[in-house]
Amino acid sequence: MLLKVIACEVAFREICYCAARTPNLVDLEFLSQGYHDNPEIGLQRLQERIDQIAPQRYDAILLGYGLCNNLLSGLTARATPLVVPRAHDCITFFLGSRQRYQQLFSAHPGTYYYTAGWLEYRHRGGERPPRRQAAALGDDKSFAEMVARYGEDNARYLVEFMSSWTKHYSRGVFIDFPFSSHLDYRRQVMAVCADNGWEYEEIQGDLTLLQDLLDGHWDEERFQRVEPGQRLRPSHDSRILQIAAREHQPTSVR
Repeated sequence: MLLKVIACEVAFREICYCAARTPNLVDLEFLSQGYHDNPEIGLQRLQERIDQIAPQRYDAILLGYGLCNNLLSGLTARATPLVVPRAHDCITFFLGSRQRYQQLFSAHPGTYYYTAGWLEYRHRGGERPPRRQAAALGDDKSFAEMVARYGEDNARYLVEFMSSWTKHYSRGVFIDFPFSSHLDYRRQVMAVCADNGWEYEEIQGDLTLLQDLLDGHWDEERFQRVEPGQRLRPSHDSRILQIAAREHQPTSVR
């Protein structure tokens, strides 16, 4: 098969590794990680890329995204089918299955996961839309601007709130792969953990899900296929993704 892959840059190394191993022919394209922070813009950019693909050019378009903050909600297949892993986010890609992710989360819920791509994406450039959370405050603002708009006490509270995410974690885990071990990114993760007072741990990654995506092993349990004209939406259950019901056109009354 000839396949088009559109994926988040966070999974660059892992997807390239799987692409080198697949018997299929694949064209790869990676988009900015910044779209996770503003999924409305991310959805728009992803749909634009899908819409630009010529009909009959590929057998399928593979998306290297999970639901990712609802970034995929509303995405529509045009002339070519889409295939999407059933995953809440890309950490599932690096752990091999959503079942393993759930097991690890249940055992250690306060864990922040790192991969090579999560450490590298900031150096790649690309579009970085303002965070959606900040957009509710009127886009990213300096402290002085926030004081002028909300008052000093409220501004200090907002700054503290937006910078307190690290308090929800107690453990950092580096997901390692043999093909990227020489990069020695574990030292960076160790330093982050030390700075935040987190426990550090290292686990072996598993690319089974990504490899099966590129190899064309698209069972319904792990992948959602979106036929031309169909639209994705969250399922809010263990399936994670589903096809949106077609909207019924009102019948005219004579």
